[in-house]
Amino acid sequence: MKEILDQWAAGIAAHDSKAIAALFTEDAIFQGLHPYGVGRAAVAAYYDSQPLGLTAKYDVLETRQLADNLELAYLSVDFSFTDRPTITVNLSVLLRDGLIAHYQVSRL
Repeated sequence: MKEILDQWAAGIAAHDSKAIAALFTEDAIFQGLHPYGVGRAAVAAYYDSQPLGLTAKYDVLETRQLADNLELAYLSVDFSFTDRPTITVNLSVLLRDGLIAHYQVSRL
């Protein structure tokens, strides 16, 4: 889990939407802070729309091994910007066969 989340955070910092999208399954359900999308193209489009200089710092709060190839994680993530305040969100991710199959952000 940590390896893929570290790659996700590094992709955000590098503004590399293709690298981020490669971390997701072909049929991933993706819910950022905009309307949801499905698949790698939706993930890439979402991160393409994010501003340069965006970074993500995460803390894993809980994990569950649901099956041999299925892992759930619940995180707190600080998205930092160069020109506005940091946004803190909760993030749930479901990894299937080592890739993100479901991504759901919520703001409390």
